[in-house]
Amino acid sequence: MRILPVLCALLLLMFQGTAGLSLARGSRQDCERRQGFCSHQSCPPGIGRIGLCSEQEFCCRIRWYP
Repeated sequence: MRILPVLCALLLLMFQGTAGLSLARGSRQDCERRQGFCSHQSCPPGIGRIGLCSEQEFCCRIRWYP
């Protein structure tokens, strides 16, 4: 029974990856379309990564908590 929560967590991670929530390589235009911005090497504190602009740039976006 202890394995059930682990399996659920793994399934959730797999579904998120297939739904486009993974860090897929894109371009500045893709990042801006997703309402984000490109940041060199890391995103500022409090801002989440939503993708990649290039090998050394992350696509970042402010997290909105309802």
